[in-house]
Amino acid sequence: MSIHQAANQLEQTKMDIKPRLGLLIIGIILLGANLRAPLTSVGPLVTSIRDNLGISNTLSGSLTTLPLLSFALLSPFAPRIARRFGMELTLFLSLILLTIGIGIRSIDGVLTLLIGTILIGLAIAMGNVLLPSLIKHNFARNIGLMTGTYAVSMNLCGAIGSGISIPIASSGLGWAGALGCWGILSLITVFFWMPQLRRPFKSEKDVQTAHKVKNINLWRSGLAWQITFFMGLQSFIFYTVITWMPEILEQKGLNADEAGWMLSIMQLAVIPITFIVPILAGRLQSQRLLVVPPVIFLIAGIFGILYGSTIFIPVCMILIGIGVGTIFSLSMMFFSLRTQSTHEATELSGMAQSFGYLLAAIGPVLFGLLHDVTHSWTIPLFMLVVISALIFIVGMRAGKNEYVTTNESLS
Repeated sequence: MSIHQAANQLEQTKMDIKPRLGLLIIGIILLGANLRAPLTSVGPLVTSIRDNLGISNTLSGSLTTLPLLSFALLSPFAPRIARRFGMELTLFLSLILLTIGIGIRSIDGVLTLLIGTILIGLAIAMGNVLLPSLIKHNFARNIGLMTGTYAVSMNLCGAIGSGISIPIASSGLGWAGALGCWGILSLITVFFWMPQLRRPFKSEKDVQTAHKVKNINLWRSGLAWQITFFMGLQSFIFYTVITWMPEILEQKGLNADEAGWMLSIMQLAVIPITFIVPILAGRLQSQRLLVVPPVIFLIAGIFGILYGSTIFIPVCMILIGIGVGTIFSLSMMFFSLRTQSTHEATELSGMAQSFGYLLAAIGPVLFGLLHDVTHSWTIPLFMLVVISALIFIVGMRAGKNEYVTTNESLS
């Protein structure tokens, strides 16, 4: 091949990459949109599902717990699956599985409800684990911006999911229709993701780095464990709030529709935070200062729900939303900032989300158990305050300027 032909080929490759990157950005935004809404849309409908199918409170509570257990089960294997089939193809197949799961869950029946819920959890687990490393791989110079972008998409659709579930169900579609409508979004995302299957992006440097560190066991890294607990405790609070807050607010005097919109307000408050925090975190050498405000907001919001007037409920939900949103964004950034390659980022993401979501799965169950035992919301809500304090402790370590595989300072 002549120099002239090589130059033309290189120029053609550059021209091809630009539109593909644009499609990749759109695909990432749509992927993010599918990671919360199929789950957050369930909380406001739990009572309707329980009454319609005649199931127990324990079984209806499992609609939140089952996806978390699916996250915990599949997350450790996500990096290996992605290496075997390629990250782009793995995410594509997970979107198909998500669409199938949403369809099965929307069939009126207890067994189909549970099977569909499990499939949805398995599909979302792949996206949860792989998206941070996909961003690190393709947008190494804009990790904060891209992390913030997909986090905004995820939380915006999550907020919409909580808010419109009751209105859609009340329109005549019932709870099955309200849950099934999210299959349209996942199906659209499948078609938008197809162009990424033609020729996956490759990074020679990243492959070489992954080869050098592939035998390092992150489960022996103290910093990796701190990040794991930071992620898991945040999820513990978030999924507990998503599950039980509507019922708590109803007992404080709000109707079911208003309680659902309070969850939406909480998640809408997250949107600007999840965009700003990753960018800010990416510019700081140490993220410890970013750990303090969200913990304060969480504790203030929980105490406000516990002791405050109903007038202040929207403010309290905003504080809780900002708290969990900031901590979640920092968790996603730690997967990239505390690792040296896409391989390490994927492994850390898999570890943190496996153990983290297993920890989170305990949250709604333990919260409900404490309520059943004490016949009050006071002790369960105080438990969330204690969890917030633990987030501060592990967050100060996770925010330290180190790599998980070396524990050497990055400065």
